[in-house]
Amino acid sequence: MINSFETPTIDLNGLSILVTGGTGSFGKAFVRTVLERYRPRRLIVFSRDELKQHEMAQEIGRERHPAIRYFIGDVRDDKRLEMAMRGVDVVVHAAALKHVPIAEYNPFECIATNVHGAENVVQASIRAGVRKVVALSTDKAANPINLYGASKLASDKIFIAANNLSGEGGCRFSVVRYGNVMGSRGSVIPLFRRLVAEGAKALPITDPRMTRFWITLQQGVNFVLSSAAMMRGGEIFVPKIPSMKMTDLAACMGPGLKLDIVGIRPGEKLHEVLITAEDARNTVELADRYVIEPAFHEWDARRADLAGQFGGRPVPEDFYFTSDSNHDWLDGERLLGLLAEGTR
Repeated sequence: MINSFETPTIDLNGLSILVTGGTGSFGKAFVRTVLERYRPRRLIVFSRDELKQHEMAQEIGRERHPAIRYFIGDVRDDKRLEMAMRGVDVVVHAAALKHVPIAEYNPFECIATNVHGAENVVQASIRAGVRKVVALSTDKAANPINLYGASKLASDKIFIAANNLSGEGGCRFSVVRYGNVMGSRGSVIPLFRRLVAEGAKALPITDPRMTRFWITLQQGVNFVLSSAAMMRGGEIFVPKIPSMKMTDLAACMGPGLKLDIVGIRPGEKLHEVLITAEDARNTVELADRYVIEPAFHEWDARRADLAGQFGGRPVPEDFYFTSDSNHDWLDGERLLGLLAEGTR
């Protein structure tokens, strides 16, 4: 049984929430979930694409959900961010440039959005008096070998250090880090589905040894919400999620089809990492997740609070969490079950 990550719960009733990158796969699922479970005072979709906002407004409009707001803006624009955050209580930062080869080819753009954008979110949140900020990260930020991963590692460091800038009683910042999201834009699963539907004779695989972590979109949303309830400020939350060999994924999506080995793309890993061996000394294990705690002294009192309330215990010193060393593996039946859940 795969974790749902629905507990602990956070009370968003009567609060103002802003999600950057709100028209992306995660943003849309997050907005729908919040509107289903809570009655927020305002739910602000902050993104730069007016067409995506228009299309989303047709699906999730103010006529049915008076709390929703659509706010055109870019995380590169600090003044626009600060304006959007006036009176906001909780920020979920999901905006990023995420495509590995595109980031390799357009490094300045990747840095401008993922690094400078993170800095702008921090500064705007502090100036606007936001209470909590949860930033989305990626497994590629752990031991990065590509620019996207390196930029998200820098972003993670910015958000963790921001707790020192906001002061005692100020805005609290934490990070959630997880793996590939099933069915999201850019995921290989929609590609395989399309190729199968078009009658392809083979599915492309970069390397037959490759493994990946997997999480559903709804699990990702639940994980962000429950981590927001748990956070004290400065943590990186990592869910316990399963791995799968890419060859097994292809066999499940296209039974009987041949595999076309196309080679690893620039900046691509054979196996992904969620927690490095170097992070182990600061990592505690909870029932359904790991928490990488910050290394600054101010965290000591919060560490005892987190362990006391949620039962965290330190991981072994030689611990690491990688997609090839995982103890939880998806088979075809579990994969199809998760994909079916995602279409409901």
